[in-house]
Amino acid sequence: MMNTYRELVFAPIVSYAAIALIAFLMLRPVLRLVGFAECFSNPSLAELSLYVAMFGLLALFF
Repeated sequence: MMNTYRELVFAPIVSYAAIALIAFLMLRPVLRLVGFAECFSNPSLAELSLYVAMFGLLALFF
């Protein structure tokens, strides 16, 4: 008999990543307008951290 391992379902994780990416891409022009990049010494890392935080919140609440 095979175990199905229901806790290892990847479909919701992929959809959360896609939703977070779309939301982040829509938020990027607003971040440029506000001057988000000037607040950090490494803006790329700050944007990546923001994406990871958005992904984590989606995974946590849904």
